[in-house]
Amino acid sequence: MILKKGMKVKVCVGKDKGKSGEIIEINRVRNLAKVKAVNMVKKHKKPTKENKGGIISKEAFIHLSNLKNLTENKKVKK
Repeated sequence: MILKKGMKVKVCVGKDKGKSGEIIEINRVRNLAKVKAVNMVKKHKKPTKENKGGIISKEAFIHLSNLKNLTENKKVKK
């Protein structure tokens, strides 16, 4: 299965099982993808001259084998 940036996918394994979203980034070497608003983690940032520090929520990578492609009519391909 070939997944590309911008495709709609559904998570089939893990804490976000059943959630769906759009792929925003892919790492082909490690077979990982970031899905919009799925697998959110909190990162602690130190304050700098430009940015105020704090806790920031952002997407983390998910392995491609844990994602299913969704077609236009919202049915899951096997």
